[in-house]
This record gives sequence, C-alpha cells and structure tokens, in this order.
Amino acid sequence: MKKKILVANRGEIAIRLIRAIQELDCTAVAVFEKPDERSRHIRLADEAVLLGDGPRKDYLDIAKVIQAAKRTGADAIHPGYGFLAENPEFAKACEAEGIVFIGPSSKVISDLGNKVIARQIMADAGIPMVPGTENLSHGDAGVQEAKAFGTRYGYPVMLKATSGGGGRGIRLIENEFQLIEQIPVARSEALAAFNDDSVYLEKVVINPKHVEVQILADKAGKTLHLGTRDCSIQRRNQKLIEIAPSRVGNPELLEKICQTAVKAAKAANYLNAGTVEFLIDKDFNYYFMEINTRIQVEHTVTEMVTGIDIVRNQIKLAFGYELSFGQEDVQIRGHAIEVRINAEDPKNNFMPEGGKKVSVYRSTGGFGVRLDGFVYQGYEIPEVYDSLLVKMTVHGFTWDETVERMKRCLKNFAIVGPKTTIPFYLNVVDEPDFIKGDFNTSYLDTHPHLFHYEEEVGEAGKLAKLIAEIHHRGENPFAS
Repeated sequence: MKKKILVANRGEIAIRLIRAIQELDCTAVAVFEKPDERSRHIRLADEAVLLGDGPRKDYLDIAKVIQAAKRTGADAIHPGYGFLAENPEFAKACEAEGIVFIGPSSKVISDLGNKVIARQIMADAGIPMVPGTENLSHGDAGVQEAKAFGTRYGYPVMLKATSGGGGRGIRLIENEFQLIEQIPVARSEALAAFNDDSVYLEKVVINPKHVEVQILADKAGKTLHLGTRDCSIQRRNQKLIEIAPSRVGNPELLEKICQTAVKAAKAANYLNAGTVEFLIDKDFNYYFMEINTRIQVEHTVTEMVTGIDIVRNQIKLAFGYELSFGQEDVQIRGHAIEVRINAEDPKNNFMPEGGKKVSVYRSTGGFGVRLDGFVYQGYEIPEVYDSLLVKMTVHGFTWDETVERMKRCLKNFAIVGPKTTIPFYLNVVDEPDFIKGDFNTSYLDTHPHLFHYEEEVGEAGKLAKLIAEIHHRGENPFAS
C-alpha cells in the first residue's frame, strides 16, 4: 500500500494500530500530548508529533490533529476508540481535506451516533428494539412526554443522552419523582460531555445479557459478521471482561442475532468495521441497542477465535479494497476471554490509581496468550487519562481450558505499585457461575463476595513482599 497513516490516539490502542500499519508496509505517525511524552506508542511509531500541553484537550482538537496529518503528509487517519473516534465533525474534516478517515462516513457516524435517528433506521428495517421515545421536547412538554412513557411501560426506565456512548450519559430512573428531578441534570451533563443536551427514554430490560456482533463491510456491498461477543460483566455500564463467542446456550438464537446485525449494518449503509450491540432478556428475546462506529476495546477476542485481523481489514477497507474472504470462510475456533487490567481499586468502587509509579512489571505469556498494553517498569500512571494498563486475552480449545489458562496467567502477572484489577479477576475466574457461563449485567451486584480478596496475590504478592523486605533493610531493590 505504501501509505502514511496518522494514529489519532494513545495507549494500547495506538500501539495496536501502529503495528497493523507497519505490517501493511505503511508509515505510522503518532501524536501525543505533554503528559504522554514517555508513552511507548511514540517510540514505536515511525514519526511523532506533539499536539500540545493537554491533557485530553489536544487529542480532542480536530484542527490540531488535521494539521498534524497535513504537516506530515499523512494519507489517512485512524481514530482508534474514544477521543474523536465517533465524532462526525472529525470525519467530515478529514473528508474535506482529502484525508482518508479509517471508519464509516461522517453521515453514518452522525446518524448512528444520534440514538434516536439510529432507532428510526432500525425500526424502518424491522430490527427488534426496546421500547423508547424520540428526543424529549424541552421544558414542561418534555417532562409530560417522559411521564406518559413511564406510565405506559412502567419503571424502571433508562434516561439516555442522545449523543452518548461507551457507557456514558446513562442513568437508571426508578420512579416518576426521580424522572422529573433527573431530566434537567441529564441535559446539563449531556451538553457538557457531548455538546448536545438531547435526551430520550428507553424501557429497561431487567438484568439482560449484553451480546454484540462484529461486522465488516466493503464498498462492493459485502457485509459479513465475525460472530458474537459477550460483554455482560460490567461496572458502571462499562465493560470489564469480554468473551467470544457468547456463552448464551442457544446456537440458533446467536445465529439469528448475527444475521440481524448484518441486516442492521446494511440498513445503515455501513462501510468498514463496526459492532452491533444487543440485549437479551431472560426469555431469550433480543433487542437492538446501538451500532458502535469504531474499533472496540474487545476486538481482540474476536481476532483470537477467528484468526481475522480486524484492524488490518479496517485500513484496507478505508482505502477501497474489497474483503478477501466470504462468510463461509469465517470459522469460530474455541473460546477467548479478555480482561482489562486497570490501575483501579475494585474494593473502592474501582477508583483510579493515577499518579502512582509501576515499580515492578512482569508480564505473563505462553500458548494462546495475547497482551495489548503500553505500561512498563518505572512508568508513572497519568492521572488525566483512562486507567487501562494492559488487556490480556487468552484463547483455548474448550471453555474450561480457556478459563484455566486465564487463571494461570493472572497468577503469574505481576504489577507492583498501583492497585490493579488482577486480584479481583482471580476471584471471578474461580467463581462457579462464571465457570458455568451463567452471568448477565447484574453479575457484580449479585456476587459481592468477588470483592473479598487479598491485595497482593500470586507473583505480584511474592515480589511486593520481597521489595518490602529489601526496603526494610535499607537497600535499593532496583540497583543493578
């Protein structure tokens, strides 16, 4: 291809994109803010451009990112996930400058990013959906619309920001009093977060399974699915553990969901890689939730069970290449689990551990193990960015083998300095319902014992104790 591609992101996803770009014999350009000047993605890229002092604001500055692309002669921009990835104005700016945006068109991003428009597209295509409203009117009219919906469908309901995403802009409403109280608060927060104060309501599906389908679509009209993922284990509406394929014990239902995802993508005129998300209730009814117009954090589990490089295909699709395989070539082999190892304290409501230094970093490995991370020994965790340190994905021939492999890897993974989610995950992979595949979005709430664990376990525990003993003797544990 011999193209130059700018990566408009940071952390592990920037490294993932840079590797794919270089494997295609293209040149990778990184961008960074001052707090990220020691980040590994800068050193792995072929070129790097400082955007500004940050934090966060320069990664979100469309004009600065576009200028960096023009200055370096980049042919394309890959937005990764988060930041500008689902911003239609960013995609539109790329289109205006003749820069290839690696993702769907600005119109598709705009339509699917507006949850009310997205619902209408799906309704017209006959896609099953959770009952919901259009955008609530402003003022008292909107309150009356909301009350009427609550009366018709009952509580709880979900109040959502129309332009929200990634688990943000969502609040559970238990009664009419709370609904009236929260609408203006939700509007204010939505305006601050998304520059759009539009909100709408959806009926709540009680304790559903959260299942999503990876799709790829090319310019010739070929739209394929790469099977399902289960993302039910979440905290604060954000995913912690992802699994492929879904553990829903109904193959016919999962195949139907996959076909519905393809139908939904075609209805939206989707091109490139995307994810169609669904909720499944206790009676095995399924409902469309949204289409994410970007690479997902959890794309790794799909790559592990299919052997298909999603990012590589994203890039080639954006440059007009057609998919080189058909649906019959997509074979799901075995199982994969991804855990997001975050610098967080699960016992303290997953409070981030920013500002702490990683004094020891000793990763695991072996057959069927994949690590996507950017942290290293001596790295000081910024307080101003996401708390994700490394994603660990394991693959196995059977589900039991995959769980056992994950357990071994967690025990052998040592990160000393910040508290992390590793000991919490060790409890999860030992928990009987998880081992049976019996979990939904209420899993953490219904299994409070998962938060009862020793802070230092496995390899990390041994190293932490050793370092403490050396410090106690007044020695430097890192002296050569």
